[in-house]
Amino acid sequence: MQEIKWGIIGCGDVTEKKSGPAFNKIPHSELVAVMRRDGEKAADYARRHNVPKWYDDADLLLNDPEVNAIYIATPPGSHEDYTLKALRLGKPVYVEKPMARNAAECAEMVRVSHETGVPLFVAYYRRTLPYFVKLKELIDQKAIGDIRLVNITLHWPPYPEEVGENAQPRWRVDPEISGGGHFHDLASHQFDFLEYALGPIKTARGISRNQAGLYAADDVVMANFEFESGVVGSGSWCFTGSKRHRIDEAYLLGTLGKITFSFFEKFTITVETQDHTEVIDLPYPEHVQQPLIETIVAELRGEGTCPSTGQTGARANIIIDWITANG
Repeated sequence: MQEIKWGIIGCGDVTEKKSGPAFNKIPHSELVAVMRRDGEKAADYARRHNVPKWYDDADLLLNDPEVNAIYIATPPGSHEDYTLKALRLGKPVYVEKPMARNAAECAEMVRVSHETGVPLFVAYYRRTLPYFVKLKELIDQKAIGDIRLVNITLHWPPYPEEVGENAQPRWRVDPEISGGGHFHDLASHQFDFLEYALGPIKTARGISRNQAGLYAADDVVMANFEFESGVVGSGSWCFTGSKRHRIDEAYLLGTLGKITFSFFEKFTITVETQDHTEVIDLPYPEHVQQPLIETIVAELRGEGTCPSTGQTGARANIIIDWITANG
């Protein structure tokens, strides 16, 4: 495959800056078609981003002979269906995270990818972001010695549209569409990176509850997990806390020190040892998915390897299913 001609299914908010523009900024990559069920919005996106073609029917985009790679940026409820269709048409797939609503759907996507021999990639772009590349480098170089434990804290207040008399929560907290709530959406990034950096998680257990009743999904989760390496971890996630006590922080404790970092909102990594503290500042690039998309294009052209595949992407769903099994 010499030139990668992309088609996007679901050209919504995530594609405006995080991903969409990147397809045209990578050599041998071009965004040639977009699709959205609302034809007016699809046409508007195509016009603003200089995309030659737009559709309001996914099957038309999937069968467009010029499109030879598919980016699926719809909510998780349709990931499996669109992925299987694309794979069976022989078109490589780049699917948004979470990869699907649950581990069973992910397993079917991976099975068909193997069956057809068509590549499947997942948008866990932290694997290639400079911030997290540096974090993994610090771990690999044993900057704080051997890692003993990891802790995650993510406490956010409700989104404005989730509270009040006229509340209209988004699809992310509708389990029929998303598979869960904000935990499913955000913790998937966290567990994917932790496995990338620290190796496979062999067990995970948790408690997930809906305390505030703002929507159908869980809004608070506590979890413990253990890596095959022996490193242990814990985490707490709350999405109905106070604005004043909003926190996005994680840390790794090692035999020689501690690394404190953020998964979402901050761009500093703090490395503390017995006699030294270093603060590393690494802002995200303009299009956060571009470094990962570059690796996908390279792999499809036979010039490299993408670190986020269907097989690795499915792991986050497995871990989340373990944790929320008693929710």
